[in-house]
Amino acid sequence: MFFSSHIKPKYRSNFRHALGKKYFIAKRYIMWLFGGIKFAEKRDTLLPHEHCAHATPLFRKLQHIAFASSNLAAIKDVDIKLQENKVVNLRIAVKKLNLVTLYPNETFSFWKLIGKPTKRKGYKEGMVLKSGQVTAATGGGMCQLSNLIYWLTIHTPLTITERHRHGYDVFPDANRTQPFGSGATCFYNYGDLMIKNETADIFQLHLNVTERELKGAWKCDIPPIHNYEVYESEHLMKSEYWGGHTRRNVIRRKKFSLCGDLLDDEFVVENCAIMMYSPFIAEKK
Repeated sequence: MFFSSHIKPKYRSNFRHALGKKYFIAKRYIMWLFGGIKFAEKRDTLLPHEHCAHATPLFRKLQHIAFASSNLAAIKDVDIKLQENKVVNLRIAVKKLNLVTLYPNETFSFWKLIGKPTKRKGYKEGMVLKSGQVTAATGGGMCQLSNLIYWLTIHTPLTITERHRHGYDVFPDANRTQPFGSGATCFYNYGDLMIKNETADIFQLHLNVTERELKGAWKCDIPPIHNYEVYESEHLMKSEYWGGHTRRNVIRRKKFSLCGDLLDDEFVVENCAIMMYSPFIAEKK
């Protein structure tokens, strides 16, 4: 069952958006300082046992969007440059996260470890999605990193304590290798990805940016005792009363013993996003 029956685009004035952003950023700083959460900060030598590993390509061909933002053509013209800038941004951020060790009862915070992406720190303009509009901003492209970490984490016994879904489904499924809605968007600093280690084991994030791929893995001080299979269910594309379309699904995971016995089938998250392309294929005449 889907918990949200209807969604539609929300339009806010620039003043309200700026004021709200300052409020939530300040609120997040207060939570970091006085929230009583023990955050992961320490880096250690690489732990021996790999629990999950994955890699995503750094460069993608921008897919055609049937209906999208008015500035898409301009973005498409500079797509390669923005993707090159994204790689620069990822290299800077990965240096902040690589080998961060998550001890029992500690919480990993994506933005607390990375800090604010600014030009002074070397960040460049990359592609971002803002209120359904494709645009460019300093530090753009960081969602690829938060997506990767989220995907890795749902293949481990670690607990996601904060994750934000993508409000817009931007591109069609061409060459998609993971289920729709299996990532995590990020926006500084209150659109965070937070992960708590509620196990008795020590976990460590291992990240690397090669020439063509962003690679990641969760390492541990002990070998894994379970395997996980992440899949989608209840997938639905729906026409909405306000004229657009939405896409919905539920992400679940199967938990197996190392012998292959199914131990559990767990709910992970529900997704609902506004589609920025037509879900229907025109009939050829």
